[in-house]
Amino acid sequence: MPRVSVILPSYNRSQSVGLAVESVLKQSFRDFELCVVDDGSEDDTVDILDSIPGSFHTLRLKENAGVSHARNCGIRSTDSEWIAFLDSDDVWHPQKLEKQIDATYERAEHLLHFTDEIWIRNGKRINPKLRHQKREGWIFQPSLELCLMAPSTVLLKRELLEQCGLFDEELPVCEDYDLWLRITAHHQVSFLNEALMTRSGGHADQLSRKYWGMDRFRVQSLKKILANVPLQKEDEMATRRVLKKKCEILLNGFRKRGKTEEISYYESLIKTHC
Repeated sequence: MPRVSVILPSYNRSQSVGLAVESVLKQSFRDFELCVVDDGSEDDTVDILDSIPGSFHTLRLKENAGVSHARNCGIRSTDSEWIAFLDSDDVWHPQKLEKQIDATYERAEHLLHFTDEIWIRNGKRINPKLRHQKREGWIFQPSLELCLMAPSTVLLKRELLEQCGLFDEELPVCEDYDLWLRITAHHQVSFLNEALMTRSGGHADQLSRKYWGMDRFRVQSLKKILANVPLQKEDEMATRRVLKKKCEILLNGFRKRGKTEEISYYESLIKTHC
């Protein structure tokens, strides 16, 4: 059994999936298996994957069911101690896995490790804003506002997913935000302050551009966490504050557009949970 399972979901990303796969196959650390999950692609993804030399497994799903389902299928089809994720529009740097595995020995008390990354948007490198600043340790409360760990930077022990659950397949986006909150509510995380992945954004098929009002899905996640995840009192209070804030932001937009049903729903959420 390999030490690490790499889960790489892809849907209609023939223009980038090859580079992502190759960046895994070029890792200096070799004790891994790569599972590419083709989430019902309708472009020439199959031909691209078939043309790549090297050892990896392709799991081909019949229908597109979303990134959470694809990742979960990959997780269930593998059986290693550690799991790493790579999105099909990102690439790893050659020593990414090696340096993270070293960190698992140096900081053995941590079950989740993540790294810094380089951001590319529309072909140009950008500097992350202050609110995206990486942190480690107990990061539940800082993570309530927005997702602080890109999936492509994360290496985690499989037992964490057994404890906290897999990706929520009812969330078309913000599924990483949701899982990281469930994990960081009870576990500290380790940050390796080195850019070991390049993250691409700004393209038309990016999920964050496909769905408007991303806070709708964060509110859905926060509501579920309050109902199902035991929280420390301070974490619970912080969750309710952020839930209220995000509901109020959404309400401002719905009131301007006269969306009566949505107004009623988010006002009810505030009254019930905040």
